[in-house]
Amino acid sequence: MSKTIILIPSRLAATRLPNKPLLKINDISIINHVYLKAISSKIGDVFVATGDKEIFEEVRKIDGKCVLTEKEHQTGTDRIFEAYQKLGIKDVDYIINLQGDEPMIDIEDIKNLNNSAIKNKSEIATLACKIKDKQIFNKSNVVKVITDEKISMEKMSRANIFSRVVSSNDNSNIYHHIGIYIYKVSILEKFVNLKQTKNEIDQRLEQLRAFDNNIEINVILANSSPIGVDTEEDFLELKKIMNYKN
Repeated sequence: MSKTIILIPSRLAATRLPNKPLLKINDISIINHVYLKAISSKIGDVFVATGDKEIFEEVRKIDGKCVLTEKEHQTGTDRIFEAYQKLGIKDVDYIINLQGDEPMIDIEDIKNLNNSAIKNKSEIATLACKIKDKQIFNKSNVVKVITDEKISMEKMSRANIFSRVVSSNDNSNIYHHIGIYIYKVSILEKFVNLKQTKNEIDQRLEQLRAFDNNIEINVILANSSPIGVDTEEDFLELKKIMNYKN
């Protein structure tokens, strides 16, 4: 049976929303909300990977597991690979890279991504959801993915384009990308040893490094559309929703 661990990269250096991981909703910090979601999935060991002692100490407050990495990394993927190397865990087949700013991500979506990637022997797999608001097509802060075929919660398809803005919404296979990935360990090691590509740097999308080096990314449909926290407005909206649900 394949073994998966979950690594959550987190840092304080967000320019649009300073100290984002430490902001609290219902008396729990954003990073700890995400950590607890990952634990609840019961997929495998969970660790936060951070270069900031403040985040390390915050996770330790709930007896969470955390790995201190170098402070500066080009991407979150580079950070989780350093954490994986430091942990020295044996017999790991897959690593999930779970974003530390999506505290409302659905636990069932995490589990489904893991199970589907293992079943399909994916090199890299990720989640996407349906686009309900047409204005999203022109919003550069929302990453879109176009797949070869229509996807469902049972059926994966190969991604053929990731982009911040799409020129047309006529293609029925355009989805809102959700920033969670599962990597085969051997592919993750290959990925972090590749140079950043021009496409990756220009569009600020690290998955384009995989594309430009012929690494296939599979996409499966998510049950829900989580709210990422990038701005003060995002945070206040999320806080309102989570306070209501609580």
